[in-house]
Amino acid sequence: MDVRPSPFSIGALAVASGSTASGAFEVPARPGDPGAPIPFTVVHGTSAGPVLALIAGVHGMEYVPILALQRLRTAISPAGLRGTVVMVHTANVPSFLGRTIYYSPVDHQNLNRVFPGAPDGTLSERIAHTITREVIDRATHVIDLHGGDGNESLRPYAYWITTGDPGVAAASRALALAFGLDRIVVDTERPTDPAASMYLSNTAITRGKPAITTETGGLGGTDPEAIALVERGVAGVLRHLGMHDEGPAPLERPIWLTRHVVLRAGATGLFYAAVECGQRVQAGARLGQVTDFHGQTIEEVRAPIAGEVLYVVRTPPVTRAEPLAMVASADASA
Repeated sequence: MDVRPSPFSIGALAVASGSTASGAFEVPARPGDPGAPIPFTVVHGTSAGPVLALIAGVHGMEYVPILALQRLRTAISPAGLRGTVVMVHTANVPSFLGRTIYYSPVDHQNLNRVFPGAPDGTLSERIAHTITREVIDRATHVIDLHGGDGNESLRPYAYWITTGDPGVAAASRALALAFGLDRIVVDTERPTDPAASMYLSNTAITRGKPAITTETGGLGGTDPEAIALVERGVAGVLRHLGMHDEGPAPLERPIWLTRHVVLRAGATGLFYAAVECGQRVQAGARLGQVTDFHGQTIEEVRAPIAGEVLYVVRTPPVTRAEPLAMVASADASA
């Protein structure tokens, strides 16, 4: 007998089995503080299974994942799907429309540092609270889809968070392999307090849900090959979770990057990169320099470890304490 699952209720929608529906969570405005929509799509399968959340646009100039979900919105068919896919198309609409890197143009906060948010906080905190309550709490698995921001040149990689419950960490590791990006950063230093989880994927993990963060694209680009990486990765995860029969097999020989360092600007000024993303460097290698607004060098940026440059800022403006580059190594002793 064909037993279909009950409608999937989310926000104001009740999505019937075997159908796709779209809507938006409305983060309400407060006096002197605007609200924001969070557009989403639900693909509800014809039989029971996991609830996979795909979330893009936490940073509004990371366009590749946003465009990938626009394609997947119609590419994932509910017919034959086991379980439910929830796609948040653009988590941070103010940043997307304002074309801002890292920070909201409304409250100047980094949305990916304020999770799980607060119902009566700033706009970014209210957005985080809504995503936590409406999406993460409803999901069984979460993928936070990122890329190089509008100022960053980036080679594709994923983050695997190992802190917290070992079973969740093992399931998250399997998600990273299923997504298929060949560089996987092993992150051992995320917070473990669910009330101060900070990062979106870590918010899922501290609530017992396997999650990963992926990084594809950069510099405000819309590269079709980078978009295809996201599509392929999602197909691999759907196969891995038993939600779909087709899809690529899990990665067999990833490069586990067990050590990574983010280089941050020690001063405000202009940054001139001396390396490219994907380039291998030795410890002490010059990554670039920061000058003041009169051309005087005020900081030489050098690699503290040997490894691969996963991303590097390729636009001139830089503010003190902002990231300039990330170097990662597969050898913890490098």
